[in-house]
Amino acid sequence: MADEISKAQTAQPRGDTIFWKTICKKILLSHPNHFEDDWCLAFHNICPQAPTHFLVIPKKAITQISVAEEDDENLLGHLMIVGKKCAADLRLKRGYQMVINEGVEEGQSVYYIHLHILGGCQMKWPPA
Repeated sequence: MADEISKAQTAQPRGDTIFWKTICKKILLSHPNHFEDDWCLAFHNICPQAPTHFLVIPKKAITQISVAEEDDENLLGHLMIVGKKCAADLRLKRGYQMVINEGVEEGQSVYYIHLHILGGCQMKWPPA
């Protein structure tokens, strides 16, 4: 996690993020997608921070939650519902966390909204 925090210190919003390249199929995932529809894609994180750690990313490029617009409401809600369904598919019956990092101080190292779903172990609360 410390590496992600250091990456966040120098990360800049740009159009060609790793997630945008994944949506456009310029980068192929090493594991098969867990879920895909017209609005989003869900897949396992390549650098997991929990026994189960996957991401749900929208197919619409939005750099940060703070710049999301009101017409993104259905899309953002859809990401959470897909996360819930994938968590059930992956048998996270004892619980999980959903996290969206926003800005430098919260470790946003990729400027493309992405929902982390973490589970499979006792998570700390508060997270910091």
